[in-house]
Amino acid sequence: MHGNNVVVLYIQILNRKNFFAFAGMSLFAAGGIYYLSTDKRNFVRNDISEVGIKPPFLLPDEANILYLASLAPSGHNAQPWLVKYIAPFHWIICNDKDRWLLGVDPTQRETLLSIGAFLQNLEFAANESGYACHFTQLATTNQAEEVVSVTLTKANHLIGFDTQKIIQRRTVRSHYLGDLLQKKDLDFLLNEATETIQYIPNTTKEHRWLNEQTIEANRLQAYRDAAEKELADWIRFSSKDAKAHSDGLTLASMEIDGVAAWYLRNFYGKADVMKKGFREKSIDTAKAQVATSAGWLLITSDDYSVASLLETGKRLQRLLLKIRERNIAIHPMTQILEETATAQMVQTSLGITQPIQFILRVGYLAYYPEPVSLRRPVDKFIILNGA
Repeated sequence: MHGNNVVVLYIQILNRKNFFAFAGMSLFAAGGIYYLSTDKRNFVRNDISEVGIKPPFLLPDEANILYLASLAPSGHNAQPWLVKYIAPFHWIICNDKDRWLLGVDPTQRETLLSIGAFLQNLEFAANESGYACHFTQLATTNQAEEVVSVTLTKANHLIGFDTQKIIQRRTVRSHYLGDLLQKKDLDFLLNEATETIQYIPNTTKEHRWLNEQTIEANRLQAYRDAAEKELADWIRFSSKDAKAHSDGLTLASMEIDGVAAWYLRNFYGKADVMKKGFREKSIDTAKAQVATSAGWLLITSDDYSVASLLETGKRLQRLLLKIRERNIAIHPMTQILEETATAQMVQTSLGITQPIQFILRVGYLAYYPEPVSLRRPVDKFIILNGA
């Protein structure tokens, strides 16, 4: 669930003078007819039906719960979950190998963390609709197709959850303030998780070390072709691609708008991601990002077992669903854990014995933007068992 540092990548397309000269020429060519025929608007989540073409076997409550579950975060927004429909309110949550990120997550560690976040959303959404969840773990390895069986039953006296928090969750990458987290906010975020979530404020040497290693890991990853090609495969430059896939990294989710976004939608493609300019701008973006924050949050697990990874993914999601009300943003930047050279030293350098599963940049925002990252309609990730 690493961050993708291409937020200001458009700067490297052309130098400033040539960029605006080209944009101006294009905008007014042939009396504006050319501009009117181009892709002019960022495609966002509200442009997609939540259910899509509703499967005849799916009940309304089921569709709503599964859609809310799918609003969980995942690396490159790959959405690596598949749901097998066994019977009404009985499903198997699966690991979709067609959505694995082999370039940055060869062991599917991050895949299971994402599925854990999906399960937490599912439970909160089910409880709000009056259903209790019974989970049975099926997987014993990260690569197992069937991960968890879940059965929902109507129940009384459940603690409800405001599902607007699920809908409004957003990863924000830019415009962080440098203020340290206030104690009252830190206590609110960590709550009962003080043994598994550690705050490293921006005044410490550990913070400086993490900044340096994050930049180095981004450099290593940007010039590792397997990782860069994988990134290219998941960027949806055009609205047509965004609409066709309903996943991946869109210009809106990368916080690129205006004339720059128009240029990228119409004149940029996968091959450009492999060029040196793009790679260098990704590194520059990482430098700019780590330069401003309140610090880092580290989330650890007991071990690397399937159960621990799923629970840690749930823990992350519970944290993410708290932050908006405090105007706090969290940006996963776990490239350190994905690159062998940096992963080998992170535990010992920070003096942490338990496995680190998430490295999260954290900070206050003056303004919280609305969520825009795409999600596949429910009919795209559910299948009738045996079909």
